[in-house]
Amino acid sequence: MFDLIRHKTASHRADLLSGITVALALVPEAVAFAFVAGVEPMVGLYAAFIMGLITALIGGRPGMISGATGAMAVVMVALVAEHGVQYLFAAVVLAGLIQVSAGVFKLGKFIRIVPYPVMIGFVNGLAIVIFLAQLGQFQTPDANGVMTWLPQNQLILMLGLVALTMAIIQFLPKLTTAIPSSLAAILTVTLLVTFFNLDTRTVLDFLKSMSGNDNATIAGSLPTFSIPAVEFSLDTLYIILPYSLILAAVGLIESLLTLTVIDEMTGTRGRGNKECIGQGVGNITSGFFGAMGGCAMIGQSMININSGGRGRLSGITAALALLAFILFGSTFIEMIPLAALVGVMFMVVLGTFEWASFKVMRKVPKHDAFVIVLVTIVTVFTDLAFAVFVGVIVSALVFAWEHAKHINVEISEDQNGWKVYKLNGPLFFGSVAEFLELFDAKSDPQDVIVDFQNSRVCDHSALDAIDTLAERYVGSGKRLHLRHLSNDCKELLAKAGDLVEVNLIEDPHYKVADDKLDS
Repeated sequence: MFDLIRHKTASHRADLLSGITVALALVPEAVAFAFVAGVEPMVGLYAAFIMGLITALIGGRPGMISGATGAMAVVMVALVAEHGVQYLFAAVVLAGLIQVSAGVFKLGKFIRIVPYPVMIGFVNGLAIVIFLAQLGQFQTPDANGVMTWLPQNQLILMLGLVALTMAIIQFLPKLTTAIPSSLAAILTVTLLVTFFNLDTRTVLDFLKSMSGNDNATIAGSLPTFSIPAVEFSLDTLYIILPYSLILAAVGLIESLLTLTVIDEMTGTRGRGNKECIGQGVGNITSGFFGAMGGCAMIGQSMININSGGRGRLSGITAALALLAFILFGSTFIEMIPLAALVGVMFMVVLGTFEWASFKVMRKVPKHDAFVIVLVTIVTVFTDLAFAVFVGVIVSALVFAWEHAKHINVEISEDQNGWKVYKLNGPLFFGSVAEFLELFDAKSDPQDVIVDFQNSRVCDHSALDAIDTLAERYVGSGKRLHLRHLSNDCKELLAKAGDLVEVNLIEDPHYKVADDKLDS
């Protein structure tokens, strides 16, 4: 996976240059997501700066880039449209508090339950989403505000510049790695367009078309502290809480999955719980400084890693460079051709998409291949968080179904003439029905042994099934002997009580997933 990585080691120089490259690509992304959320462009730019800086300083994954994202912007739009931007800021603060709580209570570890097929579907889906988002740069609104493709001459020129950008990124590392190839490509195409006065769209053109304002600019001042202007009441909480919960969940899922992807790319391991806290503090700060908040950005993180950014300095540089562009360098940023930035993002798509999944799907079980395709499609047509939930649920159901079929017994007779059922396979909610059908209480002899040495009692449904089995034998006037049960199982076998004999000598020690033990 991710075979387009150009740099394998970290250095301060590489972090600085890759940070500048990321900052250049952040500008149109932040502006676009601000318009998606229905807020001013500067609200998105401030979010990119604040989220990028704070997560780089205290987050759990050096080299990962955070900022305003589309996944969170689509959640915000309804709140902004109905209640205004101040309620958005309040919701972002509350979402940040929820994320910090998730980190404090160490909930970041649960990202480990996401199966690998879901991860593949996640990166494939995001790659497609990133690609589709770039197609909008080849369109412009007509007199009625309807998006139409660029005129043929402009379209051909833009495609040519995109191809040139991608060629530089692909082949420059074969000649030198002194400068990140993405940065070199952006500078080269910008100089080419400026020197020859080529008629192609720039960042400024994009900003004007998105805002409908010919005086639009990314120039601005420092963000200022301000408490969200909302009434502090239960009514306000009732309005923002649903949005905050969704924003917190979407932000953490995207951030922790991106962290996992970056871990695989770099061969290192980030700290999920620390990243939850970093994301939370970033969103809290965003809400108090007039920014829309955000989470980790897989596209910008890929640019950073492929450009050599490994340490926290790369994220810090990206954030500070973005702020410098807002304060001092807006003119330069606004003249960058969109084609250069589109070319960079197309290379991100090529590096993000798991091309080997086409071969993998012919070798892995059909249900894993189905999950890969399902998560990819759901990611493209809905949103990331929903896609991951769907993928995890489907994978869990398939896992339960497959393991439910693996339970069986070996029947024998011991030296006392007692019938012995030696159980094989896990006993859990999915296999209890099959388990109960393995026994014939009416036809069995007076004494029956159920040996759990090769089995595992996993949950309360399993315990209830054992109780039910015991009741059947007791009801038939027969004795049931249960062997190799853990202490937890014995403690929770409440229905049969003293009527069930348990072997106390050979019982193993393991925990059963049941809330009664914690009550």
